[in-house]
Amino acid sequence: MARNSNSYVNPTATGALQKFKFEVANEIGLGPAYQQGDLGNLTSRQNGAVGGYMTKKMVELAQSTMAQNAGVTTSLAASAGGDHRAGATLKSGGGR
Repeated sequence: MARNSNSYVNPTATGALQKFKFEVANEIGLGPAYQQGDLGNLTSRQNGAVGGYMTKKMVELAQSTMAQNAGVTTSLAASAGGDHRAGATLKSGGGR
């Protein structure tokens, strides 16, 4: 049984993210294990590679979107205030 307690920022994206995860796993050679749901036999490094590659691709998409539509940064900046009010902090590493 999975012990993942992460929640989606946008729950309607669940299906698309699951599909993306399977596509990435297939692309890096882990497709059969992911299709069978047999993740317990994969190493942490293998499972982490799927999440890392997903993150890399999503950052690339965000950068492309920002390059094509400079106005999107205004809405992102506006949402940062909401994130902060919801409990996000400005602290990151190093005990600043």
